[in-house]
Amino acid sequence: MKTLATPVHAPLRQHPISALARLGRWLTLALVLAWPASAWLQTAATPACALVLMHGKWGGPQGLALFASKLEPACHVVLLEMPWSGRRAYDQPYPMALKEISARVQTLRGQGYRQVLVGGQSFGTNAALAYMAEVGDADGVLALAPGHSPRVMYQQGMGRAEVDQARTLVAAGQGAQALTINDMNQGRRRNMTMSAETLLSYFDPDGLGHMPKTSANFKKAVPVLWVIGTQDPLYPAGEAFAFAKLPAHAKSRYLVVDAGHGNTPEVATAGVIEWLKGLE
Repeated sequence: MKTLATPVHAPLRQHPISALARLGRWLTLALVLAWPASAWLQTAATPACALVLMHGKWGGPQGLALFASKLEPACHVVLLEMPWSGRRAYDQPYPMALKEISARVQTLRGQGYRQVLVGGQSFGTNAALAYMAEVGDADGVLALAPGHSPRVMYQQGMGRAEVDQARTLVAAGQGAQALTINDMNQGRRRNMTMSAETLLSYFDPDGLGHMPKTSANFKKAVPVLWVIGTQDPLYPAGEAFAFAKLPAHAKSRYLVVDAGHGNTPEVATAGVIEWLKGLE
């Protein structure tokens, strides 16, 4: 009996590779369905950027709370209380303050933010600049009404004797000895007592607090929004003071607003939000 040929319309046997591909698709679907819904929601809800924002001298996080809330649609904001707050009163040297900033930056990285910025108002800006010069791992800087000018204070004789004494004590291994300096903040004066090591770290005219130096020493070029008010004591110094010393970046801006030192964040809110959105 003659064997008949297989009709052309008969179903073909499944190729082994096709079977493996189908199995892979089913496994992928199973993994997707098994992934917790909360994880998908968290990923979708995580903003593109986060901003570590620091207050000015003798202030505290509460002073920037309203401003921070207005930025939230564009960038998540974390407010830090730093060693120069009114409550902490220079309880840690400047390098330790930078470690506090670094710890929060790393936490935000771990939470999945694609960009982590650092910034602040007045002394908070000073710290953001110092952070980029010493650590340098943030993705941008928001510099609002930059403040704390130890070189100006030293040149004018304010605290010069105490800074010189602190330098001598630190060099002699006696940095823990307490000293008192008559600190200055926008024309106001206050006696502040701290260790010689701490005093030198904040008030050394050539140290971490000297903004032209830290601006020139950024570890990498990042976008910087430098905001200055027309009534700010630093306004006459212009871009040449420190902004022009920053590493060039296409998204850096020098923004002038009609404001004084204290209300610069409030007046500049719209401009800050526009800049943040332009970083995406």
